[in-house]
Amino acid sequence: MCRSIKVLRDYTDPPSDEDIEAAALQFVRKISGFRKPSKVNQETFDRAVEEITGASQRLLAGLQPSN
Repeated sequence: MCRSIKVLRDYTDPPSDEDIEAAALQFVRKISGFRKPSKVNQETFDRAVEEITGASQRLLAGLQPSN
């Protein structure tokens, strides 16, 4: 996968919304193959970033430290 996406799970210093969105953007760029999509693909690209950002925020909020 994309080696430049860093682990965002940190219980003592949670990631900012901007960090999560940046990771989502990197993910969408990687799997779509577009650094900057064409106008015809922009809406779909942006929606994917929003959905992955939301899913990532929910995931991180739900994770608990293991004992």
